[in-house]
Amino acid sequence: MNEEVRLTAWVRGRVQGVGFRWFTRANALEIGGLTGFALNLEDGRVQVVAEGPRENCHRLLDWLRSADTPGRVDGVTEIWGTPRGGYAGFAMR
Repeated sequence: MNEEVRLTAWVRGRVQGVGFRWFTRANALEIGGLTGFALNLEDGRVQVVAEGPRENCHRLLDWLRSADTPGRVDGVTEIWGTPRGGYAGFAMR
């Protein structure tokens, strides 16, 4: 069963000013079935919220932790929850 979930991830490292949000959005769209956003935080992290099938959210999380991201990811913290809805697509904020 591929239930609908909400993934919230905080990515730390050199992830601002390197196109990280753009590539995150592109990856989410390529995976498909995901809505949400990527947002630069004042402390230098990027917050990623993705809602959709659990398998697709795991694929995005795997990419966030991979060596294929722009910049340098030092770590990713995630929480899982119930989708809240309200996203028309996947945005950069």
